[in-house]
Amino acid sequence: MSERLDIRACFMASPAPEAQAALDELTKRYGQRGPEDAEVIVALGGDGFMLQTLHATDELDMPVYGMNCGTIGFLMNEYSADGLVGRLQAAEEAVINPLAMRAVDTAGEVHEALAINEVSLLRAGPQAARLKILVDGRVRMETLICDGALLCTPAGSTAYNYSAHGPILPIGSGVLALTAVAAYRPRRWRGAILPKRAVVRFEVTDPVKRPVMAEGDGQSVRDVVSVEIRSEERIRHRILFDPGHGLEERLIREQFI
Repeated sequence: MSERLDIRACFMASPAPEAQAALDELTKRYGQRGPEDAEVIVALGGDGFMLQTLHATDELDMPVYGMNCGTIGFLMNEYSADGLVGRLQAAEEAVINPLAMRAVDTAGEVHEALAINEVSLLRAGPQAARLKILVDGRVRMETLICDGALLCTPAGSTAYNYSAHGPILPIGSGVLALTAVAAYRPRRWRGAILPKRAVVRFEVTDPVKRPVMAEGDGQSVRDVVSVEIRSEERIRHRILFDPGHGLEERLIREQFI
């Protein structure tokens, strides 16, 4: 007889064989609910699949508990088919608001996307990008010559941002990190920490000679002339972690590795 969950759960899995095997094991053991009929979503895969799951459930305001069946599992818990009821009931919750990106390309077309980790601008040609940076409508940097720049949430601060030597941000800190990627001018400029409510706008000052692409969680827009980014308070991503292994603890631990 299958062991049923006291909490109604919807299991979702990446196409990876390991994740599909876990999906089969868990649904046979605990049953399966549809997303609209569940109280919690259990995502099986790696961090990439967790981001996909969070985006797919933007409007549900439902907690998501991830179990690592992939390669990178910063946002995931350890996989085990045993004791899932207790783990879900004891889980710690972290709430994250995504970034809303509004990019305009050289043809005047507007592209919108949501990003849980970061929105990045990257040079798309052989020459460095030339960017103007505005914060809340005020020019803060007239010219940044670089390979790129990004704005990240605390949840994304250990990802691309950290690789670009940006700061790790505590969960709940109410700030965003603006980080340059290989800045040439100003020399060695490392970026800024901004209030979460700030609206950041990048303008590409030479989009033909120095083309730039924008990307938010894998959604790419080529040949952008401007990108405006703000925190989307309307959407709350609720991520569950095992006790003692929450996102705040992981962010602290990451700084001592």
